Amino acid sequence: MKGYQASKKHSFSIHAWLIWFLSALFMFYKYALEVSPSVMTTTLMGAFKIDGAALGNLAACYFYAYLLLQIPAGLLLDKIGPRKVTTLAISLCALGSLIFGKADTLLIAGIGRFITGAGAAFAAVNCLKLIANWFSQKQFAFMAGLMMSVAMLGAVGGQAPLADFIDAVDWRNAMEYIGIAGFIFAAIFWIFVRDTSPQHKKEKHIVSQNISFFESVKRVVKNKQAWWVSVYSGFAFAPVMIFGGLWGVSFISEAFSISSNIAAQSVSMIFIGFAVGAPIFGWFSDWLGRRVIVMFWGTLLALIMISAVIYAPHLTRSSLTLMLFLFGFFISSFLLCFTIIREISLPILAATAIGFMNAFDALFGAFSDPLTGWFLDLGWDGKYVDGARLFSVSAYKAAFLTLPVYLSVSLGLLWKVKETYCKPSIPASLP
Repeated sequence: MKGYQASKKHSFSIHAWLIWFLSALFMFYKYALEVSPSVMTTTLMGAFKIDGAALGNLAACYFYAYLLLQIPAGLLLDKIGPRKVTTLAISLCALGSLIFGKADTLLIAGIGRFITGAGAAFAAVNCLKLIANWFSQKQFAFMAGLMMSVAMLGAVGGQAPLADFIDAVDWRNAMEYIGIAGFIFAAIFWIFVRDTSPQHKKEKHIVSQNISFFESVKRVVKNKQAWWVSVYSGFAFAPVMIFGGLWGVSFISEAFSISSNIAAQSVSMIFIGFAVGAPIFGWFSDWLGRRVIVMFWGTLLALIMISAVIYAPHLTRSSLTLMLFLFGFFISSFLLCFTIIREISLPILAATAIGFMNAFDALFGAFSDPLTGWFLDLGWDGKYVDGARLFSVSAYKAAFLTLPVYLSVSLGLLWKVKETYCKPSIPASLP
């Protein structure tokens, strides 16, 4: 009997890790698509005959959909379950990639990015929901960090490897191949993923369907701490996507007079640093028994690193690479806000609360990319390369002033976030 129970437990453990891996793989896919425009800035401006602000808007179409669907994504995952909802979400990402690759007008390209963002809106919330449903509470911070490690490897894949792939097959073909891969992945997800573990199926507060959509949103919105930690999240993560997701490659290429492919390798160090730091900060926070102080020091050091990357004179290539890695490493501490919002929310509202917070990340991404492009257009000196605007290093430095400002504001917001001491601060079930 004991041998049977041990075998059953081992089987559950393997299945739990398989489900986590497939969920994390969706995060990998999502981030590769999210940052892909960063290695195509000149190509896209030339292909669609657009300026910096228009390119920012094209990239931000992804975030517009991401923003609109964050809270609905959480509600749908809480009410219907991750397996059905996420299979459809992966398929939407794949469809959007195909449309983007075949687009012959800016409007169609924007629609493709919008559909991709609609599917991607479910990625993080799905993974965190399944972690909550398949792993214990005390494993949440570490597993969430490990999830982001896989996600950031996707962002790395969307940099130099994607740039090489585009050089080999053209950007349109590359996006079409990525779309086809997405449909195959959706089928695999449907086959292997289940919504809850056998243990969690017995816990009514995890799977209860009694709470309404309106009541779910109301409970999250009325939580003041959910607002503070969500706004912090938006300000803290935006610099990663402004620099790493769109404009950093072209800035480094111009500032250091290197090719876009080599510049992409440098920018990918942000995501490698993030991948290394996320599980380490999750583990360290659990060991220390504190969340907020870890986030504070991580964000402060990230502010110092990105400021040095943009404004320090006479940087060497090796110094630049190290600082970008450290920026990604330290800013990964922001991910603890996902654990905090999990700890201050009812388990049944886990996905809704995470979706609420993720909406702020999308909101800042939605307006920050076009805003940066608009600032670049203001500083443009009239130069073109292959039909695309060429921005000077001074124009980039002026436009990137938002990055240290965002991080400084996020540090101020942390003073409003209450420490959870790594423990749930509310009852486990509905009253």
